[in-house]
Amino acid sequence: MNQRITVRYEGRVQGVGFRYTVMSLAQEQRLTGWVKNELDGSVSLAAEGKEEPLMEFLSAIRRSNPGRYITNERIRRSTATGEFSCFSVRH
Repeated sequence: MNQRITVRYEGRVQGVGFRYTVMSLAQEQRLTGWVKNELDGSVSLAAEGKEEPLMEFLSAIRRSNPGRYITNERIRRSTATGEFSCFSVRH
């Protein structure tokens, strides 16, 4: 069964390649969803997929080079909607 995670990252997460790193990691795990910069300097994402790839995705973000700039991470879980066909950067 697919799940959805919605995450908000705070810290110096804009201007360091964070969104494109997240997109690449999501594609490696075959997840769908999006990532985008917020006006307050944070980055938000929504990702859907199976539990294990989602957890590996979150771990990979933390381990990534831009992940070192994360100062806070808020994760919410919900049921997947199946509305996404790929993982993309939103503007």
